[in-house]
Amino acid sequence: MGDLIRKSPNVSILMYHFVCVAKYRRLEITDEVDAVLKDVCLEISKRFEIRFLEIGTEGDHVHFLIQSVPT
Repeated sequence: MGDLIRKSPNVSILMYHFVCVAKYRRLEITDEVDAVLKDVCLEISKRFEIRFLEIGTEGDHVHFLIQSVPT
């Protein structure tokens, strides 16, 4: 699943599962929106110490499995 993140004082494997739902559960997430969303997530992971392990989309919601370092 996720890899261990090693920092000087500790070793951690901290993962978050977020589900973001469209307003009124409308079917708003198309293939085009999915592609843009994944590109934005890759840019975020380059700038910050965040890894997107899984990004799953369906018509009315998005699942994110994110690994981060505790601060």
